Amino acid sequence: MKNNELVPHRLIFGAISVLVLVLLASCPKPAFADTVPAGWTCVGNCGSSGADGVVPLSPTGNSSFQWVSTNQGLIGVGILPTGALGSETNGSTLATSLFSATAGDPLSFYFNYTSSDGAGFADYAWAGLFNSSNTLQALLFTARTTPSGDAVPGFGVPLPAATLTPSTVPIQAGLTTWSPLGDSSGGCFDVGCGTTGWVLSTFTITNTGNYYLKVGVVNWKDEIFDSGLALDGVSVAGVPITPPPITAPEPVSLAMLACGLAGVGVLRRKTARQ
Repeated sequence: MKNNELVPHRLIFGAISVLVLVLLASCPKPAFADTVPAGWTCVGNCGSSGADGVVPLSPTGNSSFQWVSTNQGLIGVGILPTGALGSETNGSTLATSLFSATAGDPLSFYFNYTSSDGAGFADYAWAGLFNSSNTLQALLFTARTTPSGDAVPGFGVPLPAATLTPSTVPIQAGLTTWSPLGDSSGGCFDVGCGTTGWVLSTFTITNTGNYYLKVGVVNWKDEIFDSGLALDGVSVAGVPITPPPITAPEPVSLAMLACGLAGVGVLRRKTARQ
């Protein structure tokens, strides 16, 4: 007799379980944002991400960094602001929002250049300080694929005006696994591919005014075996241009939690009646 009584309860329990699953399925899904900070401007392919492959989080301790990549970049974009060297193809740029600075203020940030290209295909990256009239004030760093020697500063390009720490950086050969490189991630065309690791760039602003920082990366001679640049910790006089995100429950996360608790509550109430 007890077995016969249990059947309806089991059916009810099963129906409730299905109801809970349907409820959870209707809850908002988490958004895994891969966008650049509000107010920043991207031309080509840019994004934000956490530690990924051979590119760890920067020494700032921030939970994410920004990046630009030649993968899915645009023709004619990413060329040095001092002028094309010749043979550039496609690339991307990323510019910060406008910020105010006083003469003598230090501008600092970290960068990390990673390239799957090598041999004579000298992809490169750079950063420049521009004023509000879009005029280049200083070329702050360069990085370039090279089969031998240092990747930072880049060879065959103007010397950077910023102080780099370390001042010269050879490539860490063969380390190219990084999602922003797309299909090139983990690949290597020839000697010269790899990553630089994080490098600190520091520059003293000479005149009071409004400025923005812009970085670019570009392919050389072809549009395959991509390169990318990670950027983090952009600050003026120690104040971040874009403060790092605050770790707190997002509205979507709270909504999901509410849905989950509602489902559990329904299940517990129905179970308690058995």
